Amino acid sequence: MQRLSAAPRVLVGEKHDNPDHHALQLWLLRVLQGQRVQGSLLLEMLQPEQQPLLDKLAGQPLPADLPKALAWQDGWDWQLYGPIVTDAMQQRVPVLAANLSPGEMRQAYRQPASLPGERSNAPTVKAALLEHVRAGHCGMLPESQLPAMLAVQQQRDRRMAERLLAAPQPALLLAGAYHVRKDLGVPLHLADLQAQGESKVLLLAEVGEQVEAGEADFVWYTAAMPEQDYCAQLR
Repeated sequence: MQRLSAAPRVLVGEKHDNPDHHALQLWLLRVLQGQRVQGSLLLEMLQPEQQPLLDKLAGQPLPADLPKALAWQDGWDWQLYGPIVTDAMQQRVPVLAANLSPGEMRQAYRQPASLPGERSNAPTVKAALLEHVRAGHCGMLPESQLPAMLAVQQQRDRRMAERLLAAPQPALLLAGAYHVRKDLGVPLHLADLQAQGESKVLLLAEVGEQVEAGEADFVWYTAAMPEQDYCAQLR
């Protein structure tokens, strides 16, 4: 915690449906805030259209139905994310959207564009991300769609990097594990954008997962959740 608290940017990778990961994130936010004033909290789960709603509530008493006031997306379980968002807002930590808008995602899918930057465009990086996209869709995506899906993934990583650079420091980003990995995600885009200052990556992983040294600065292991066969449901 001492080493994380000294970094201007801390990137935390989660498994979205693991309650332990969200409990740790809330604990992390509180401990960091106790060691120094937290500059901002950025969330993959928030889109640009929600930023004015967040800004309107900044420093105000929170409404009884906070998810409705924030137009919180149903795809992100409020039971898991609500305590983190609520705590940050109560502590008057600026909460910032870090994702693309739905329109931007559609545009990135329809017209895939290469992003400038040597590190994020390395062939090994793109090959690994393509395999991740393929596996994430259970091998059911036509090969012709994979480049577009890769473009969306990398556009999202670039947006998170840009938002981190513009955010008040120290900044804390919460996102899916692949987004924050040092060898594949946002840190490569930060490097391509010539970010100043140090970033630290903390991966939250489940027992049994293999995390290599090049993927993160720290890994915290939690109990494994029962495996759900999403691919069987799709089939």
